[in-house]
Amino acid sequence: MTAFPPRGDDAADPSTSGVLPRVAIRRGPGSGRHDEHHLVRRIGWLRAAVLGANDGLVSTASLIVGIAAAGGSKSAILVAGGAGLVAGAMSMAAGEYVSVSSQADTEKAELARESQELREDLPGERAELTAIYVGRGLEPDLASAVADQLMRKDALGAHARDELGISDLTAARPIQAALTSAATFASGAILPLLVAWAAPRGLAIPILSVATLVFLGGLGAAGALTGHAPLGRAVVRVVFWGAFALGVTAGAGALFGAAV
Repeated sequence: MTAFPPRGDDAADPSTSGVLPRVAIRRGPGSGRHDEHHLVRRIGWLRAAVLGANDGLVSTASLIVGIAAAGGSKSAILVAGGAGLVAGAMSMAAGEYVSVSSQADTEKAELARESQELREDLPGERAELTAIYVGRGLEPDLASAVADQLMRKDALGAHARDELGISDLTAARPIQAALTSAATFASGAILPLLVAWAAPRGLAIPILSVATLVFLGGLGAAGALTGHAPLGRAVVRVVFWGAFALGVTAGAGALFGAAV
């Protein structure tokens, strides 16, 4: 993957890779320093973390509730829950790695093709970049000047960002996504497994259901606070779909248990 040049204050502080950048904006003499914290750097790992934890929590809790509703013993519930944790974590890691690797391969192919086009038709690529800036609202002369200056510094980087939509903030990172998904799935799945282990046999379903919904509410709130998103909407969303999954699986377990 082509490395993109640092921009703004990031160029002076290479340690900002993977953390929120601190960007200084001078608004006039004596106005002091205005720092902005940009959350876009969290998008990749936050998406994988929320998806993994939510999937681990809902799928494992639903599996346990379904087996309990079918009349399974406590040992069967714990064995199935433990197997679901391991299998789910491995599945999440493999799935994330394959899908994000496909994205990375596509990005590399696009960058290679763009690099070839720059070698073969530099004026045409400059005109293409100029047209992009004109479409975004710049005057033609200013757009041409901006395209010329950016291409003199890093032609491929400019076209990657503004033509292809690829940047150092959004570039695919397969290993990071795989490890994050596996770890967060396991951390989400262990919670209902512990509740099932501690709950009395006759009360396993109601206790686990309530605990799962509480955990889901906390997960939704944590994700919203981390990403500075609306809190209530995130909590309601994950709790609703978690309750739906638990209800459907419990009904299926009771139906299959009665049929066996």
